[in-house]
Amino acid sequence: MKRASIILPMALMLIAVQTQAQKIYHSNGGEIIFSGADVGFNGTDVNTNVRFTLFFHTQHHANFDLTNNIGLFTGFGIRNVGFIVEDLYQNVGFSGVDSGNPNWNKSTKVKRRSYSLGFPLALKIGNFDRNFFLFAGGEYEWMFHFKQKLFIDGNKTKFTEWTSDRVNPWIPSLFAGIQFPQGFRLKFKYYMDDFLNTSFTGQDFGQDVDYSQFESTGMWYISVAFFISRKQIQRLMDSSGFDKSASL
Repeated sequence: MKRASIILPMALMLIAVQTQAQKIYHSNGGEIIFSGADVGFNGTDVNTNVRFTLFFHTQHHANFDLTNNIGLFTGFGIRNVGFIVEDLYQNVGFSGVDSGNPNWNKSTKVKRRSYSLGFPLALKIGNFDRNFFLFAGGEYEWMFHFKQKLFIDGNKTKFTEWTSDRVNPWIPSLFAGIQFPQGFRLKFKYYMDDFLNTSFTGQDFGQDVDYSQFESTGMWYISVAFFISRKQIQRLMDSSGFDKSASL
């Protein structure tokens, strides 16, 4: 019900905007993501590493320009999001670990990520003829494929699962950024809910886990993207003197 109360007004807003838009066009792009997280476990501020990903990220936007200076965009995107913790074994998320555990005080790395399908809605303000504008908005992402890896004593163990109970299935976020005329885009995104599902109990890598012991698994990221529209492609073709009617 909470999601419906947000999504329905967004859908009605899009319908209203579409009827008023002076220009409607599509653009596509990818992202290079540098992400971090605020992870707390059993009262410990767990050490996290910056996570760098560029695969697989793709986005498609429908743009609604009300004027040359103000508009909206929506669409969908697929991206790889998550976080990396690297700390002592007893701090990375396992339950019932004490000094008698053979891995006690061992340096341990755990990578947790999910592929997500996101649906953004954003306001943009700038000069659209020059493809230069600021934008800000929100997004809902469905976490549909989970993967985690454990690194300890030089060994790697991994686990994957579709629509996993280990992560919150829908996570909202806020984002803001700037689009440069050449097509490059910088964006900051902050996730408004934890990545991990605190109701989950079970086993990870053969060790008992209770995710309610995580006080926080909030994520954020900075991304670099390149977006191009059909209009920009046509301009490039025209400026290069490309003749569509030419044949070999």
